[in-house]
Amino acid sequence: MVVIDEKLLEQINVENIRNFSNAVIREVGKVIVGKKDLIRNILIVLLCRGHVLLEGVPGVAKTELAKTFAKTLGCDFKRIQFTPDLLPSDILGSVIFDQQKAQFYLRRGPIFTNILLADEINRAPPKTQAALLESMQEFQVTIEGKTNLLNHPFMVLATQNPLEQEGTYPLPEAQIDRFMFRLIVDYPDDKEEVELLLKRSLQASADVKSIASPDIIVALQEYINRIYVDPSIIAYIKDLIVKTRNDPQILLGASPRASIVLLNSARALAAISGREYVIPDDVKNLAFNTLNHRLILRPEIELEGISIKRIIERILESTPIP
Repeated sequence: MVVIDEKLLEQINVENIRNFSNAVIREVGKVIVGKKDLIRNILIVLLCRGHVLLEGVPGVAKTELAKTFAKTLGCDFKRIQFTPDLLPSDILGSVIFDQQKAQFYLRRGPIFTNILLADEINRAPPKTQAALLESMQEFQVTIEGKTNLLNHPFMVLATQNPLEQEGTYPLPEAQIDRFMFRLIVDYPDDKEEVELLLKRSLQASADVKSIASPDIIVALQEYINRIYVDPSIIAYIKDLIVKTRNDPQILLGASPRASIVLLNSARALAAISGREYVIPDDVKNLAFNTLNHRLILRPEIELEGISIKRIIERILESTPIP
């Protein structure tokens, strides 16, 4: 059960959320160069009580981004390096017998935190990957038949390398669907790379401040549910999702969970934009992040080299805007 500070909730408005969002981007930007949109999208997921799959080649600061993000929010952070020999108990914890007290107790695993970095998640076997399913959906874990509630807020930031596939275990569809967004972490452009090198050459550590706390984050998450969504926007989201199911180039379309994700994330984007209502552009701006990992193209379409991005763009272009 999530405990919400009602007095704190009463003080929140969209202007607070917009200022908070800008402050988070500014603080994280002291360490992570040129990733404002990426930071904003991760913050949107957090405000919606979701989880993120970060995909990018090694060395683009995915781990540093997660650590800095957690520090800025004043949240507890833990990192798990996923490997082929990792066991579910290494993530969740296990029940151990205390000989001195003659009783069993729970040795809590790293999943009992606020921000969990699952580094190279596809390097662990499916049994270990599945250990995250209950926690990501229900915000609880069951160990030895006993249900244990997780901390709030709770968010999984998982990373994977899109190129290196040797020794990896592809995430099953059920696992992928638990991630609200799949975000691509690209190389920095020329200007950003120069700025990065200058920062490193000065060897000065950035002074990143904690500008929030778990209680504040929980209150912000609750406030997002109050953002108004017009029935025409809901119909627009429905039309987009249904089109993915009926598109001749798509083998597997988006599920109802994708509709809910698109609705909630549009609310969060509206709030951090300083609005108390959702507009169609909120939905359009987040459609790719929501759908790119949930759609499966037909084999012949993949052979033709048509990308999911292009198909999503076509669906957006052909759907009437309210």
